[in-house]
Amino acid sequence: METMKHSWQYRLRRAANWVPLGFAYAFLYMGRYNLTVAKSAMGDALMTKAEFGTIFAVGAWVYGVSFLLTGPLADKVGGRAAMLIGTGGAIVTNFVMGLMLYGMTNWGWTMPIFSSFMLLYAINMHFQSYGAISIVTVKAPWFHVRERGTFSTIFGSMIAFGLYFAFDWGFALADATRAAPKGELGFWARTFTWVFGLGGSGTDQNWWLFFVPAIIMAVFWVVMFLFLRNTPGEAGYADFETGEESVSASGERLPMREVFLKIVSHPVLLVVCGIEFCSGILRNGIMHWYPLFAGEVGFKKTFYVTQNWGLMLLVAGLLGSFLTGWCSDRFFQSRRAPMAAILYGLMAACVGVLAFTLGGNLWLAGGAAVLISMAVTGVHGILSGTSTTDFGGAKNAGAATGVVDGMVYLGTGLQSIIIGNLTPVGAAAKDPANWFWWPMVLVPFAAVGLVLSLRIWNALPRNLRKS
Repeated sequence: METMKHSWQYRLRRAANWVPLGFAYAFLYMGRYNLTVAKSAMGDALMTKAEFGTIFAVGAWVYGVSFLLTGPLADKVGGRAAMLIGTGGAIVTNFVMGLMLYGMTNWGWTMPIFSSFMLLYAINMHFQSYGAISIVTVKAPWFHVRERGTFSTIFGSMIAFGLYFAFDWGFALADATRAAPKGELGFWARTFTWVFGLGGSGTDQNWWLFFVPAIIMAVFWVVMFLFLRNTPGEAGYADFETGEESVSASGERLPMREVFLKIVSHPVLLVVCGIEFCSGILRNGIMHWYPLFAGEVGFKKTFYVTQNWGLMLLVAGLLGSFLTGWCSDRFFQSRRAPMAAILYGLMAACVGVLAFTLGGNLWLAGGAAVLISMAVTGVHGILSGTSTTDFGGAKNAGAATGVVDGMVYLGTGLQSIIIGNLTPVGAAAKDPANWFWWPMVLVPFAAVGLVLSLRIWNALPRNLRKS
């Protein structure tokens, strides 16, 4: 079997491939979750919670369905081209959303916010869907299966940094763009004020919540264009056998319809789809709604966890990713399901704690929310980022990842609609007791994810079972 004794030159070039790609992917998150930041900064003046839930649900479903197109396209044109297309599209749509807010504030434009943002955000999420499949498509030829637990750490770290940029940088940007400062600005808010000349204009400059991510993504688009390569061979190194399985008997690329049929009939990947559907519900059910809950109840600016929500997600994501990837390769012989099962058990326990401590101990509820985020990032990295290629093969990595990651966003859309319509409005939202059904919606999906993970505890690619 192929060993993993790569030269230091190869490892250095592989790292050079991943630094721009990883940061570009992270800043895609900033250009995705800035909708959440804008909703928090502008409140009901932008949209109601139900409208926010609907817009994000439509965007999530577009993201999921788009994989049926973008997955096979990434396999055909390569992850490099797909990432450049996706990042370019996200740059344009974020700029247009910012331009719309600028025009409404400064040029007297009149347009319906709800329907306009629904359309623009859906287009943005279509281009966002290129990100994960591009990462996995490029990853496949550079990492042996025995190293992919390590890659899941890299993938999870990208997600963690993306959430940090999206929320901590995003909320700092929101603070910097207010008409008048509300208290002393933090380091990143002062940085944005200095770099972009923000704040103090007498008008809330909300358009910069979309312009800034577009500008940063544009910088990394250029860097990727210069340095990103699909395979070791394209970078001047020898390609090698990665030890993966394939949904194709010949190992060749298949049409999307055939890939989909093989995945839904594959005894492991079908279960992975179910687990990741639950991951979408748990991940965004906490990541979006916990800071919105804190803002409505009134402790967002005074409680350390919600003051630093992006940092909490970063630390949690890094811990979850490193723990999951390392344990998968070190203790479970590159099996991915055991760590998913352990982490889903943790999520099930923490959702229960969260439900019954909303109006009580802030640290118990906040700690539970952070642990859920840690666990779901680990699961998402090891399954969508790693298992899909282990079992789907490099030639079909984009399509396989598209189907599995699409399930995450189908779950995301479902929870956005349900929770967006269950959460209290007006004065009732100030009482934590009225938020009880928000975490309770998550309980059954945590239990289902645990059961499904246990079902594939011993799953390994055929090539590794033979070795």
